[in-house]
Amino acid sequence: MLLENKQVAIIGGGPGGLTLARLLLLQNVDVKVYERDLNKNARVQGSPLDLHDDSGLAAIRKANLFEEFRTNFMPGADKTLILDEQAKVFYSDHETNLKEDFDNAYFRPEIDRGVLRKILLESLQPETVVWDSHFISMEPQNEGWLLHFKNGLSVYADIVIGSDGTNSKIRPYITDIKPFYSGITMLEGNIYDSEKAAPQLHSVIKGGKIMAFGNEKNILMGQKGDGALGFYASFKADENWSIYSGLDYADKEQVLEWFKKAYPEWSTVWHELFENVSVPFIPRAINCIRLDQTWETLPNVTIIGDAAHVMPPFAGEGANMAMLDALELSENLTSDQFATIHEALANYESNMRERASKAAEESLENGEKMHSKDSLKTMLEFFS
Repeated sequence: MLLENKQVAIIGGGPGGLTLARLLLLQNVDVKVYERDLNKNARVQGSPLDLHDDSGLAAIRKANLFEEFRTNFMPGADKTLILDEQAKVFYSDHETNLKEDFDNAYFRPEIDRGVLRKILLESLQPETVVWDSHFISMEPQNEGWLLHFKNGLSVYADIVIGSDGTNSKIRPYITDIKPFYSGITMLEGNIYDSEKAAPQLHSVIKGGKIMAFGNEKNILMGQKGDGALGFYASFKADENWSIYSGLDYADKEQVLEWFKKAYPEWSTVWHELFENVSVPFIPRAINCIRLDQTWETLPNVTIIGDAAHVMPPFAGEGANMAMLDALELSENLTSDQFATIHEALANYESNMRERASKAAEESLENGEKMHSKDSLKTMLEFFS
């Protein structure tokens, strides 16, 4: 096996990095995950993920974690409501939505991000994840790399795999191509115990998802597994809007006043979100890879997930692509198909860039449709 007697370092413990670690451990590879979080409970998890049969779920199955996933997924969390700015329901699949049909390739079961992370973490050997390891830099040493972390730790690895997200510090070692701003910004909020804190919208969403469209702006909402409600105000803005908006994101009254001015046609029903949010809000400029990106493969370092192909969330492909990266990369590195690690990485990167480009293009197109003047009509036609 190509990785025999090799030390593999994965930078970043998101879905892609943890899935890759699990798959490599099943092949008895010496692998460590270096994660900047202080511990497993440090990260605030976003909205649930819907896993797709040929990517995220395929990786789960290969990792021998399907039964754990099936036990912990959220039946009905993919139920969808489409509303206008006045909170009038125009589409609902609550009566026809499949509760469970894993034999259906179009079934996209949702799972809470925190729960998925817990499943993956518990599948790893003790000490696989090295917490509080904020990557700073690395330098060539022998046939591999010497990695340096903010906490003073320095470790050697034969192969380095960057799974450290949009602002990856591993990516610049591979390419100087940077993602571009999509033109859309999302303001993220979370409401804990939404049944009590936001009863009106909690009674509407009924454990599923809401997409509301109006005036080239959106509100997107999803129920989390812990009773919390995650929501996003999504709109077109300057790339540096979050810096120059003048908003104190820890002041929900101030953000509510902004919402009233930025979304003037929208019903006061939506104010419940902003009045009961657990601050601070998180502004997110939505970036995307260049669809034609390419680079020369290095012999001992590569990237997966958002580090390789960040894309807008409007096709639900981000985490699925990351987990598929993990699946394909692990198979390349642990099979006898390639003569060298370099060849295995080159094949993975070529295939990854091609499929990620298609997914990113779809995400960009969906983003434009969802933020167009006719967004409600367009999305109703799509779902119908």
